[in-house]
Amino acid sequence: MNYMPGTASLIEDIDKKHLVLLRDGRTLIGILRSIDQFANLVLHQTVERIHVGKKFGDIPRGIFVVRGENVVLLGEVDLDKECDQILQRVSIEEILQEQRVEQQAKQESEKRKLQAVKERGLSIPKADTLDDF
Repeated sequence: MNYMPGTASLIEDIDKKHLVLLRDGRTLIGILRSIDQFANLVLHQTVERIHVGKKFGDIPRGIFVVRGENVVLLGEVDLDKECDQILQRVSIEEILQEQRVEQQAKQESEKRKLQAVKERGLSIPKADTLDDF
């Protein structure tokens, strides 16, 4: 096997199942069909996997085109390895409900933290105002 620079090294991984972690936190699992010099990906038979605690659910997405700058991690899924299922597979509806509950809990926690900071006379600039400096 010869060394190939950049994304050319992924040509050997075409038509294999991969897990892709995106910049926005989503996890995709699909068969890598194409890649270019910018690391743009085309995934086939893609599912979006949502994890909440020890549960997970897969949402079928079909063909998925991913812009290279949004890829945080790309890894081949080992189909031969036995999986020790620590996680429990649940329905799409159940995992989406669990995700909503988790997000609401995080929002409430952030509100309490912000309120505690304000009570101490401090302020936290909003993320969109940081761009002005």
